Amino acid sequence: MRDLVVTENITLDGVIEAAEWFNVANAEGLDQSDLNEVLSAHMASSDAVLFGRVSFEQMRGYWPNQTNDTSGVTDHLNNATKYVVSSTLEDPEWANTVILRGIDEVRAVRDQPGKDIVATGSIQLVHALIAADLVDEYRLFVYPVVQGAGKRLFAEGLEIPVLQLVETRPFKSGVVLLRYRRSSR
Repeated sequence: MRDLVVTENITLDGVIEAAEWFNVANAEGLDQSDLNEVLSAHMASSDAVLFGRVSFEQMRGYWPNQTNDTSGVTDHLNNATKYVVSSTLEDPEWANTVILRGIDEVRAVRDQPGKDIVATGSIQLVHALIAADLVDEYRLFVYPVVQGAGKRLFAEGLEIPVLQLVETRPFKSGVVLLRYRRSSR
């Protein structure tokens, strides 16, 4: 069985909805070598990414066209198996993409051998994964920003399993990685 890992960029107050705050630690000229090193290690430990349809279409419209990406994200996304959960998408138009029709199919993929499956963005899907008790690990890149409003990772009413902190890592940019794993399965 593979681990299903939720990786999100998140504000101090728990907002994961993409907004201007995301640019704080990505400012031009900021040394991100330490952050890129960790992202490279995370990519090496996974062979699949999981998206909801909206995030998938946003990623598909951006990453395949990048020609001078030095982070390795372009190569990883173009080569990894991409799973997109959608009831309407017919042709993914991005190589190595498999369309899944629901959470049961996500569970079946998770039960196969392989490296980590990483879900990122895709808040509606992530909420469904949390509700279905499918998330093994959370990798939260906490940005030093308070948004005040927006979609949150742990929405009201979601039952969250007991989590154990397994890593805390600050970066030069002010971002902090918090890694949590389920206490037991």
